[in-house]
Amino acid sequence: MKQSDILIRPFVSEKAMNMLNGTQTQDLKDGNKIQFIVHRDADKADIKAAFEDRFNVKVAKVWTRIQKDGKHAIIKLAPGFSAEDIAMRVGVF
Repeated sequence: MKQSDILIRPFVSEKAMNMLNGTQTQDLKDGNKIQFIVHRDADKADIKAAFEDRFNVKVAKVWTRIQKDGKHAIIKLAPGFSAEDIAMRVGVF
């Protein structure tokens, strides 16, 4: 699988938007996270490498879950990098 095939598209929902700026909720209080739909066979290391390579940022942690609409990856960026900037670059705003 090529790195360009791993990240399919950003996932936009109210909860995903709250993850960007760290809106205070119980489980999302630290923010700076962005959510993507990814290839079902991609593991966390593949997702991290593809995201860092494509957007030239550092990733602190990746969480994944499989839902009806595909595999979701929540990507937390390292301090000094902004999830809001990435969201603007991919056209979320």
